[in-house]
Amino acid sequence: MASVVSAAMPRSQVDLVDFVDWSGVECLNQSTSHSLDNALKQGYRDDDGLHLESDADEQLLIYIPFTQVIKLHSVIIKGPEEEGPKTVKLFANKEHMGFSNANDYVPSDSIALSPENLKGTPVNLKYVKFQSVRSLTIFIEDNQGGNDISKIQKIVLCGTTVDTTNMKDLKKIEEH
Repeated sequence: MASVVSAAMPRSQVDLVDFVDWSGVECLNQSTSHSLDNALKQGYRDDDGLHLESDADEQLLIYIPFTQVIKLHSVIIKGPEEEGPKTVKLFANKEHMGFSNANDYVPSDSIALSPENLKGTPVNLKYVKFQSVRSLTIFIEDNQGGNDISKIQKIVLCGTTVDTTNMKDLKKIEEH
């Protein structure tokens, strides 16, 4: 199945799963029997029988720290037609967010997923907003069918690592 991901992955980008700091990954409002690992971890996310599912309502708040600074180019979010995410807000380098302040911050990017996107089509992000990412918070606001439960089968983060030997250049980018 890895060939499916690589076939959909934008050119010159890599799957950033190897750079996830698993000890800090969190997901608020996940079902205990259908956790984030099912959608994010390699191997699990390629099993069509596994998925991430929301618990109390349709919203999910996912926090993903990285082991090194990355540049995020695009995301692949695969889900079922009715329960798959619709409105997704991405926040770069925002730690310790809760549902109460998910609407207080301006997202680095906000995307409306189409049924076509949910089949595994990559969604390009505002690349300039994701040049120096240490952590990513993903807020799933609602789903395609307006249901009480959202389901995600796969999350793939596509991008590159940042060459930290050029930190002066990186600081210049962050200042602009």
